Amino acid sequence: MATGSNRKTKQRDALVSVLERAERPLSVAELLEAASKRIEGLGVATVYRAVGALLDDGRIDAVEIPGEPTRYERSDKGHHHHFQCEKCDRVFDIAGCLDNLRKLVPPKFRVKQHSVMLYGVCATCSR
Repeated sequence: MATGSNRKTKQRDALVSVLERAERPLSVAELLEAASKRIEGLGVATVYRAVGALLDDGRIDAVEIPGEPTRYERSDKGHHHHFQCEKCDRVFDIAGCLDNLRKLVPPKFRVKQHSVMLYGVCATCSR
């Protein structure tokens, strides 16, 4: 049987399943709500432990937004950016990237990484 962070648990499996079906990054509260439908009595401490293990294993990535709780998503999504709805606070994936970022960088500067966050109102809240 595996030990340490590689140990499979039904709680971790439930969170992985939720993240595999999610079309957007989820907060711990959203993960808890969704996974609680599969595992009765799931607690927030267990979710935090499982998220930590999944981060350590490289199975999920953290999505950091200043002033917001961290959200999590599968690590196999490739390079992409995010959109946050100002009404419901949900965060959505945006496929692709800006092609002209190099034009914005001063001469002789080297960009090592970047993050783009768009803000507005999602389709559901626009109705």
